Amino acid sequence: MTQSTEKMVITEDYRKQQQELHQNPNYGVMSIQFAPIVKQVIEEFKLQSLSDYGAGKQNLIKTLNQQFNFHLPYFPYDPAFPEYGQAKPADLVCCIDVLEHIEPQLLDNVIEELVRITVKYGLFSVHTGPAVKVLTDGRNAHLIQQPSSWWLPKLCEHFEIYMLNPTAGGFFVIVTPRRTATV
Repeated sequence: MTQSTEKMVITEDYRKQQQELHQNPNYGVMSIQFAPIVKQVIEEFKLQSLSDYGAGKQNLIKTLNQQFNFHLPYFPYDPAFPEYGQAKPADLVCCIDVLEHIEPQLLDNVIEELVRITVKYGLFSVHTGPAVKVLTDGRNAHLIQQPSSWWLPKLCEHFEIYMLNPTAGGFFVIVTPRRTATV
């Protein structure tokens, strides 16, 4: 299967490594901590749908259902789980502890895809330092380890920052897409 690198968001080799990492029950659990914030954003802005970009094992929706009886349309996307299908647009797009895992040469493609699917708001968290976990090829699981001063200009090319909050290992933002052309 040949994909144009212009639109590619993950290489096949890296997809396989991510599938292996997801076998670890402690991988992809950050969204559990963000569930209360996601609920608050949905309620505050009266949002009607949720897209989970980099959904992993869908811990976000599981936690929202268990803690808050969540009932909005939910669209998971994760290239390590092809059964989820393509990324789908929603009022709120969550991308929690994902961007630092993206292959550096494909980061712009991923950000452009986030713009495409973000109807109203995005909630993106980024860890800025190394991960505890390593890939099968020996690389740190956080392929991009950069401070917020590196990330924010990249995000601001496509999004307006509505809110910026520091976290223990990085930051999270709530954003709205900047649309220069009619979508």
